[in-house]
Amino acid sequence: MADTDPSHKEAAGAGGSKPDTGAAYRVLARKYRPQTFGDLIGQDAVVRTLTNAFETGRIAQAYMLTGVRGVGKTTTARLVARALNYSLPDGPDRPTTAMDAIGEHCEAIMESRHVDVIEMDAASHTGIDDIREIIESVRYRPVSARYKVYIVDEVHMLSKHAFNGLLKTLEEPPPHVKFIFATTEIRKVPVTVLSRCQRFDLRRVDAGQLVGHFTAIAKQEGADIEPEALMLIARASEGSVRDGLSLLDQAIAQGSGAAGTIGADQVRSMLGLVDRARTIDLFEHIMRGDAAAALGELKEQYDTGADPSVVLADMADLVHWITRLKLVEDAANDATMSETERTKGAELAGRLNMRILARAWQMLLKGVAEAQSAANALAAADMVLVRMAHAADLPTPDELIRSVQAGDLPASRPPSSATAGPQSRSSQPAPQAQPPVSEPVAQSITTESVRPSVSDGPPDATAELDVPQHFERFEDVVALVSAKRDIRLKRALEHDVRLVSFRHGQIDLQFGPDAPKGLANDLGRKLTQWTGERWIVAVSREDGQKTIAERNREERQTRIEEASRDPLVQAVLKKFPDAKVSAVTDMKDLIAGDPDANISVPDDDAAVDPYDEDVDF
Repeated sequence: MADTDPSHKEAAGAGGSKPDTGAAYRVLARKYRPQTFGDLIGQDAVVRTLTNAFETGRIAQAYMLTGVRGVGKTTTARLVARALNYSLPDGPDRPTTAMDAIGEHCEAIMESRHVDVIEMDAASHTGIDDIREIIESVRYRPVSARYKVYIVDEVHMLSKHAFNGLLKTLEEPPPHVKFIFATTEIRKVPVTVLSRCQRFDLRRVDAGQLVGHFTAIAKQEGADIEPEALMLIARASEGSVRDGLSLLDQAIAQGSGAAGTIGADQVRSMLGLVDRARTIDLFEHIMRGDAAAALGELKEQYDTGADPSVVLADMADLVHWITRLKLVEDAANDATMSETERTKGAELAGRLNMRILARAWQMLLKGVAEAQSAANALAAADMVLVRMAHAADLPTPDELIRSVQAGDLPASRPPSSATAGPQSRSSQPAPQAQPPVSEPVAQSITTESVRPSVSDGPPDATAELDVPQHFERFEDVVALVSAKRDIRLKRALEHDVRLVSFRHGQIDLQFGPDAPKGLANDLGRKLTQWTGERWIVAVSREDGQKTIAERNREERQTRIEEASRDPLVQAVLKKFPDAKVSAVTDMKDLIAGDPDANISVPDDDAAVDPYDEDVDF
C-alpha cells in the first residue's frame, strides 16, 4: 500500500529526512497508509470497479470487503467512505474517486475521527444490543457529511441474532446511510447478509510488486537495503502488505546502528531463515540418499541460528516450486528467486520425476508438524531427513514391476530416474523395453518396503454414480448415499448394519452395537427426499447377512492370497525378505506411467493419513 504522492510527503517523511526524535514514532504500516485509490497496490480490479460505479452513479447501499490479513480491507473501507463524502468548496457536489486534493472531510475520515463515519470492531461488539444501536441511529441524517457511513470490521464475528437484526436495515437503509463490511472469514458470513452486499475480494499482493513498493519506501526512509534482502521480506510477508512493512520496519531498525547497507544475511538472521542456496544443497544431499551429508548440513544451519522446522518448511516450498517448474512454464519467472536458484531449480526439475517430488512433499509436510511439536526440534528434523534419504534410494512401484519383468531386481534406484548427482548407489540402469504384462501381475501387489500412497481425496471417497430409478439391491442404496456425498451415512451402512431383507421401498436391517442413533429414521427420510418415493426402513431382530465391509475384507484377502502365489510376486518377496503382501491393485496404469493411478489402501477400517510417508508412491 504505497503512498508516494508528493502531496502526502508531510505524512510520509519527505525525501527520507531524519524523523523528529521529539515526535511519537509512527510505524511504516501507518505512515504509508494509502490516501487515495491510486495509492493501493495489487487491487486494480477492485479500484477499477469502484471507480466505474462512482462515475456512473451506481453506488450500492452496502459493500463487503474480504481478503487475508494486511491487504488493505480497512484502508479501502475508509477510502470508500472518503469518496462517498468527498467535497471541495469550489468542486462538484457528488461522490467521486478522483480525490487529488484534500477535501473538507478527508483528513477526519482517514484518521477515523469523523462524526458521520462510524467504525465498529465486530470482534468486541458481537451482540444484538450493539446492532440495535446502529438500527436506531440510522434514522438520523448525517451531521455534516453527505452520507452516514458504518464501517464494521471483522463482521463475521457478529452473533446470529446480531446478523438477523441487521438484515432488514441492510436491505432497505435510508438513502443517507451506507454500510461497509470487512472480514477475513467470508464463509462465516451468512448468505442472507452477502446477498445484500456488493462483494469485493482483495487479493494477495504479488511478491514483485511488494519488492518495488518496499524499495520506494526504503528510499524515502533513507535506508540502504540490498535487493535480495527486500526479496526475502516480500517472500516472508506472503502477500500481506502490512506484514511486509512491519518486517521492513524491523530490518531498518536492526541496521540503523551500523553504517553501510542492510544485507540479506542480516534479514535472514532476523527471520530465522537460511540461504536458499543452502536449502537446495540440503535437498540435493537427500535426493542422493546421502543422509550423513544432509544431517551435517542441517547441523551447520542450526548452529548459525536456523529453526529446524523453518528449514523443513523452506525445503517444502522448494519442492513445491520445483514441481511447478515441471508443470508451469512461467514458474521460472518468480521475482523472488535469484538467477542461481532458477538455474539449480530447473536442473532439479529436469532430473526428478513427479512421484519422487510428491513423496518428498508428503514427508516434509508431516515432518514440519513433527518438528514443531517435538521436545527436540533438531532431533525430529534429523529423523525426517533420514527417512527422506532412505526413501530417495528406493525404486518406485512401476520401476520395480518393470525390473521384475526383465528379470533384474535392483537394490536401489537407477540413477536415470531419481538421483540428483553422481553419488547414486545404483549401478544397474533401468531397462528401456517394457515387456508385456501377464494378467496375474496386472493384479499386482504392494509390499511393506514399497507401499502405495492413497489417491487424491479421502480414502473412502466415491465418485458420482449413475443411480438406477429402481433399486434391485441394498448396494444400490449405498451407491445413492455415496453419490450424495453423505460419508457418515455411507460408513454406517457399510460397517454397522446387516441386511435382513430388501425390496424397493422397504428395507429390513439388523443394527450393530455401534450403529448411530436414529439411523433408520435418517436413512428413510433421506431416501424419500432423494427419490421422491416413500421408503420404510425397519429394525429387525433376525440375523442378517455379513456387512459390506466384512465382505470387502474377505474379497481383498482372497485377492492377496491369489497374488501371493504368482511366481513374479514370489520373486519380489524373495528379494525383499522382510516384505509382505498388504494390498492388491491394478498396476496397468502404473506401468504405463500414469501418475494419477488409483491405488487401494491396505484396510478400509484403518484411518489413513494421506501425508504418512509409510503410505508411499
